[in-house]
Amino acid sequence: MVARPSTAVRSPLSVLVTGFDPFGGSAVNPSWDAVHALDGREIHGHRIIGGEIPTVFGASLLRLEALLEEHQPRLVILTGQAGGRGAISLERVAINVNDARIPDNIGAKPIDLPIVPDGPAAYFTKLPIKAMLQALLDAGVRAEVSQTAGTFVCNQTFYGLMHLLAKPRWQDVRGGLIHVPWLPEQGQPSMRLDELVRGLELAIGCALDTHQDIRKEAGAIS
Repeated sequence: MVARPSTAVRSPLSVLVTGFDPFGGSAVNPSWDAVHALDGREIHGHRIIGGEIPTVFGASLLRLEALLEEHQPRLVILTGQAGGRGAISLERVAINVNDARIPDNIGAKPIDLPIVPDGPAAYFTKLPIKAMLQALLDAGVRAEVSQTAGTFVCNQTFYGLMHLLAKPRWQDVRGGLIHVPWLPEQGQPSMRLDELVRGLELAIGCALDTHQDIRKEAGAIS
């Protein structure tokens, strides 16, 4: 008897992309709006899984770890809102400090507290941010590499992610943080939601395809 080929369809690999809920009195958060629009799409054979993170110190990390355990992604891209920035910001480094200028969504306002006591002072992203930058600029999307992710919940979650990915069980997973501008209704500078979605889609595709980041002469790309 000749064995018949399996008709089972292999599930695509997954990419976890997260955004934050609204904070600081705003009714919207462009990071979650963009991620919600991407949820369920497939990019380069990987299914996008969108997850909403609470803008709450501590709870953000618990939610992130639960999403990692549930979905076992190959790639994790956190996104957050950065009001006042006019471009998609690819974050280079997370630092080990919570220092809130405004309260989080339950009123907590930590000042000069470590995220992980006795943890490293900082972690660098595991995303190919220079290649991602080039891909975005080539497509006409405003983008930049950022040297600071701030000291609010976005940075805490970024640092927490990198601390998790440093552990042996997650060592093959890459991840990092991307900040996005306001939506036009929130103020200026801003980006339309469709531009944010397109930019994140390009960034995710580049991250999936690029395992060795590009290097440029000083001044050629920042």
